[in-house]
Amino acid sequence: MANATADSSQKRFRAIHRWARIAPRKARLIADMVRGMPVNAAVAALENNPKRAAAFFIKVLKSAIANASHDLDVDLNALVICESRVDEGPLLGGRVRWRPRAQGRATPIHKRTSHLHISVAEPVSPASERSVASEGTAASSKPAESTSGASE
Repeated sequence: MANATADSSQKRFRAIHRWARIAPRKARLIADMVRGMPVNAAVAALENNPKRAAAFFIKVLKSAIANASHDLDVDLNALVICESRVDEGPLLGGRVRWRPRAQGRATPIHKRTSHLHISVAEPVSPASERSVASEGTAASSKPAESTSGASE
C-alpha cells in the first residue's frame, strides 16, 4: 500500500513513525510547518529548526523519500509533502505514577506518545489536469455543441 493513490494520476508514498515519545500538541507545530512544502525545502527547514519534533519528522520524511526512490518513474526533487499529520498515541505505561496536588488530591502523570504520518507525491501539473478534465467532458461537450447551435 505504499502507492496509495488519491486519484489514478497521482502516486503517493508514505512513512509512519508510531509511538514516538513526544506529545502530539508539540509535534503538530512541525507537521503544520512542513505541509505542502517541496521535500528539499522541508528537509532544509527541519534541519535548521530547534524544536525536538523536527528531528522525528526529518527521519520520517527521509523514509518517505526512500520509499519513493523505489519507483523509477518518480522525480525525487519534484516531490511535495501532500499530507503531514500527527495522531495521538497511547499513554506510556498507563497511570503508574502520580503527582501530588492541592488539598490532598493526586493526578496521574501523562506520558504522551504520537503517531507521525507523512505522505509525499509529485505535484499534478496543470497540463495533466486539463487532459484528465477534457477526457471526462469530451463526451458531454459534443451533444452540448449541437444543441447550442440549434437554439441560436
